[in-house]
Amino acid sequence: MNGSPNTHWAKRRKKWRQSWDKLVFNTVLSGETVDGHNDVLAAAEAGLAHWQQHENDAACLNSNDPVVRQGWALKKEVERQFRDLYVGRSSERILIHVPPPGLSPAGYSLFTNLAESLRFIGVSTETLDWHADTQKVLAEFRPSVFLSSDHFTYLERIDWAAVHAYKQTQRLRVGLTASIAAYENTPLPGRLDWARHHGVDFYYTFRDEAYVTTRSDYRLFFDAAYRMVYIPFGANILHYYPVAGFERDLDFAIMATRKSEHMSYMRDIVRRHRGFIDGPGWKHVRHFQFNRERDRYIYARAKVGLNVHLPEQIEWACEVNERTYQLAACGVPQLIDRVKLLDKLFSRDALTIADSPHVYAHLFESLLLHPEEATQKALLAQREVFAIHTTFHRADSLMRQLASL
Repeated sequence: MNGSPNTHWAKRRKKWRQSWDKLVFNTVLSGETVDGHNDVLAAAEAGLAHWQQHENDAACLNSNDPVVRQGWALKKEVERQFRDLYVGRSSERILIHVPPPGLSPAGYSLFTNLAESLRFIGVSTETLDWHADTQKVLAEFRPSVFLSSDHFTYLERIDWAAVHAYKQTQRLRVGLTASIAAYENTPLPGRLDWARHHGVDFYYTFRDEAYVTTRSDYRLFFDAAYRMVYIPFGANILHYYPVAGFERDLDFAIMATRKSEHMSYMRDIVRRHRGFIDGPGWKHVRHFQFNRERDRYIYARAKVGLNVHLPEQIEWACEVNERTYQLAACGVPQLIDRVKLLDKLFSRDALTIADSPHVYAHLFESLLLHPEEATQKALLAQREVFAIHTTFHRADSLMRQLASL
């Protein structure tokens, strides 16, 4: 047995509690939410099929919903600011390794969002798909930067001999995610030794710079003389923005992989209210399909966007999830748990923040009772995310950091 008997039984109790939470959660989930799940999806698909009716100046700028009017105007302005920004300014050609959404919805989302945003700002960018021939892609695209993830599921998909051969004749900088053992990876010294032998040139992270530079677990990256690039999450406004022509008739919406944290925070809400829940792992979701285009049509109907984080994001000021930015961009009033980094990213009145599951349920009821106040918060969060937290901003920052490596 590894560890003390007390540790062993603590883990057993935690696992039992999580299993019990899941069982209880499934039994209390509102019948309206379960029965209406496929209807909400079908309505969103129908809206997307006729997107021209919901996504145009006349419909959006004259909408009765202020978050639609504001969001549409902000989207157009930010796109004007960043479109083709690097055309003629950079010769970088960036290749990004992207997993399939069925394997990693989060990985597919964040890497695809980054690739799309780089292309939008005028940087030549391609993706290395999961089953692609590394040598063929290198020869045809001729990248100068290659980004992948420091995890065996990614690394074993890459032909490292082809990467080595390519670097003999072409300029190529290879970057991997700065992953520490605390996040369920193997010990870092062995991975750094592997990286030196395989030509890894730098590391990058989606976590906050102050967190990375002060947490001792990351010290070995810097001791090994590796440079670090910072690419926080953001809202990809090519997909996440408000659309016109919908009533907010769903009390809540959440689209996320089911975690045990959802159970304690959301139990009372999902028992009493009709809403929409989708993502891998939920019992009532039989065939989950990742679709960023469709999601904005679901968010357009939500009175409140529920958002719950992982324990590490509560304990450390490391990051907020992508959903935080996506809900803000779509103009959904957001109810969120107390994430340590949140105060650094958004102003105090932009989001509704709960310190406990009990407070979370209470604040949800308050948002429903005071929709005007909820809308004012959503408008503020939307302005802030379009001002500094889009993936265009992140792509621009990445290019400036690459230039300084």
